[in-house]
Amino acid sequence: MEKKIYRTKEDTAEALADELYKRIQGHSGLMFIALSGGSTPALLFSLLSKKYGQKIDWKKVKVFWVDERMVPPEDDQSNYKMTALNLLDKVDIPDENIFRVRGENDPQQELLRYAQLIKETVPQRNSLPSFDIILLGIGEDGHTASIFPNEMEFLGSKDLCALATHPESGQHRITLTGTVMNNGKSLIFLSCGKGKAEVLKKITAQDFSLPASHIDNHGEMFLYLDSDAASE
Repeated sequence: MEKKIYRTKEDTAEALADELYKRIQGHSGLMFIALSGGSTPALLFSLLSKKYGQKIDWKKVKVFWVDERMVPPEDDQSNYKMTALNLLDKVDIPDENIFRVRGENDPQQELLRYAQLIKETVPQRNSLPSFDIILLGIGEDGHTASIFPNEMEFLGSKDLCALATHPESGQHRITLTGTVMNNGKSLIFLSCGKGKAEVLKKITAQDFSLPASHIDNHGEMFLYLDSDAASE
């Protein structure tokens, strides 16, 4: 994993926005991207829309989500809503290029629908859907996407998606499995803040009790950090 460390979270987000712009513009054909939620991705998406919103050819970008809470799209907890407010509503991306999890639907039915959508839409590699870029975060408990330490079985699942349950709130979420994430062409972790320093120390030391330690496509992987997150 290649580590890229910047002074502040703003510097980190801007550097990743620059990199995403270069990758999208330099990519021939359609580009399939799976996005994550969170405050730092919100900053990233805002910077991407302000700096490159008019420069990127959004017609060739297909947007999916790594995970989503089972809430309606207008709910403040929705990863889709956060992405729309900071990026999608501000750029000229066709509606048919946006593939959201329908958090307002029945969780089990939506799990099957979204997995089938990915299977039918995303190009395959190794007989599995393979996203060009998967943007991931890391929680202080070592979770990534919505794979928490109490549901490690989702890391090696044969399914494309899983119905996760938050260990504290009991909230249902749909998440990509480790199988799909590890089949992505480029994995990019974005993590900022002093609260992430200890868990990042464990992950980079390959503490396999943590879900994020199991995400490895054996190829192109990047870890974008600010100085606080990288302090350990």
